[in-house]
Formats: sequence, structure tokens, C-alpha cells
Amino acid sequence: MAYAVQYLRSLLFVGQMYFMMLVIGVVFLPWAAVSKNGAYGACKTYCAWVRWTARWMVGLTTEVRGEVPTGNVLVASKHQSFLDIIMIFQHLPRGKFIMKKQILWTPIIGLYAWRLECIAVDRGKRGAAIDKMVKDVQEGQKEPGQLIIYSQGTRVPPGVKASYKVGTAILYKQLGEACVPAATNVGVFWPRTGIYRKPGHAVVEFLPQMETGLDQAAFMKALESRVEAASEALLDEAGFERLE
Repeated sequence: MAYAVQYLRSLLFVGQMYFMMLVIGVVFLPWAAVSKNGAYGACKTYCAWVRWTARWMVGLTTEVRGEVPTGNVLVASKHQSFLDIIMIFQHLPRGKFIMKKQILWTPIIGLYAWRLECIAVDRGKRGAAIDKMVKDVQEGQKEPGQLIIYSQGTRVPPGVKASYKVGTAILYKQLGEACVPAATNVGVFWPRTGIYRKPGHAVVEFLPQMETGLDQAAFMKALESRVEAASEALLDEAGFERLE
């Protein structure tokens, strides 16, 4: 019975969440069309709405820890669900994502992603995707900001191992910017697929900054080690039970 009630609450939450995406997107559209501040305003308002409604509709509270980066940096994050996108973006002053190309064709999300100058790549063509990603990032550095990349390339459920992609190291070297790793446990409560949302406390944690100058192998090893260790600690905090 308790599961059925929580599922119903989750269904209502998800339904209003996507409805409000449309409402907020349309309301802010005239401002977003003439100013990038309007696009950021719309997206941050939506992020705040989702986190607020998650708290009282499904009992899911959220917290962002660590020092939030404000300058020109590369943010390399663990990715478990849509919730970590919301939490990271809301806190960064001028964040923009490296994302799969297909998202540009998604209603509302695609329009605002284009307006924010997010970097779209074709994940099916790995070498060409990395070259295009570096070129697009370099061309898009006219406005300072925080470039967000998910180093494993996709959403990875808690407890599942997945390799870290070399594209993060290539960007780190080409841009010559520091990298801020980020860990999370959001997938325990908000899965990558499905309707059910589990009550609890979801956390995204910005970790200490990695300075420039590391070679590719050292950078990738340090990045994976830091993000995985911090994410494991957050999973333990959330009471996540691993399968033996």
C-alpha cells in the first residue's frame, strides 16, 4: 500500500514537472529570445520549481555541497539522472552542457539548450565527435562560463561501473582550464528511467579543483578516483545497498 501511494505521488509529480517545463518555457520565451539572461532565468526558475515540488510532493530533498565554481572551468560530473542536471545547473552562474545531439530536437529543452550555447555532439562518431566538441567549445568561449561534461558519457545507475571517456581529458588539455569534479547519489532516489521517486536526501557535491597541467593519463586516473570515491561515500550516506 505504501509503495502504491508513493507511486501515485511520483506520477503526479512527474506529470506536473513536464507540464511546468512547457509553461515556464513559453512564459519566458519573449525574454529569452532577446537576451541570454532570459534563457538562464527560465532554466533556473524551472530547476527551483522541480526541487521545491520534489520536496513536498514525493518527500525528496536536495543539497549541493562544496565550493560552487564561478569562473571559467570545466565541470566533470557523475551522471545518474535528470535530477543531477537540475541541481548542477541551478547553482552554476553560467553553466552550459556538452550533450548528445538529439537533445536539440527535444521540445522546449532543445530550444533553450541552443539559446544557452550548449555543445551538441554525435556520440555515434567518437573521433569526429571529440574534434567537433573541442572546436565548438573553443568557438563558444566568448562568454565566460562553466562547461559541464558527463565523463562517463551517459547516465549510470548507482552501483554500476562504467568507463570514463577520454573526451574530458582532451577538453581539459585543449581549453587549458582547471577542472572541478562533481559526485552524486541522486540515482538512489530518482532513477534514470521510470516514474517512481523514492523519498530521501539527494546530494551533488563539487569536489576540490584540479589545476591545469596534468597529462592525460594522470588526469583521467585522478578524475575517476576522486569522483568514484566521493560518489560511493554519498551512496553509503543514502543507505544504498549494493548487490554482492
